[in-house]
Amino acid sequence: MARAAVPGRLNWLVARLAEGRQETTTAKTLVLDVPGWPGHLPGQHVDVRLTAEDGYSTERSYSIASPPDGARLELTIQRLDDGEVSPYLTEIFSVGYPLELRGPIGGYFVWDPADTAPSLLIGGGSGVVPLMAMIRTRIAAGSAAPMRLIYSTRRPGTLLYAGELRRLAGDDGDLSIDVVYTRNAPPGWTGRAGRLDAAGLSQLAGPLDSGTRCFVCGPTGFVESVARLLIAAGVTARQIRTERFGPGGEAS
Repeated sequence: MARAAVPGRLNWLVARLAEGRQETTTAKTLVLDVPGWPGHLPGQHVDVRLTAEDGYSTERSYSIASPPDGARLELTIQRLDDGEVSPYLTEIFSVGYPLELRGPIGGYFVWDPADTAPSLLIGGGSGVVPLMAMIRTRIAAGSAAPMRLIYSTRRPGTLLYAGELRRLAGDDGDLSIDVVYTRNAPPGWTGRAGRLDAAGLSQLAGPLDSGTRCFVCGPTGFVESVARLLIAAGVTARQIRTERFGPGGEAS
């Protein structure tokens, strides 16, 4: 998930691509070796800087997709056809190539592995990326905290982490995963379809008590709509943490 870069005082580090995984026809996960990486919390992001031979440079911010794991970091990049950075990262950037990054950034939209309270994660399009980091961290930590993911995407071809989500579904009674297709559902689909509404939220989220932590991430319109639905369902504003980004997230 990309955002406008946020200025910070962190040092720039040089990462190198160890592996690339194609998630969809337009999205790729970059597995980076980052010497000197200080560690991160699930939900945080990094700034990425590209510099051309003539000295021109540009920055973007991307959510971290991986759990804390030493000096290795994963970013899932959604290619934007008119983008300045994502086409290079998804089509040209190759194993062994260097990349400047700094982070981790962000302390509000994070999940604490020590927290035992139930968590509801709702992602639209590539907004699922930081939520996937939370799920992966929960698994790596051996946490039994109840966690539920509602992931809204346009069609099967835009579904990130499809194989991993299939493997995780049903493996853990305290981890629930539901996909909502807003445009085209696969043949024989019996789950929810269409944009997430009050009925869909009620069905998928179940009862929401005062202890539930709600994390909502996606394009601005999606995040605002879901936040209103949660408030209408009785969730307080203090229980909701949001992260939003601009066009290109394939969420509606």
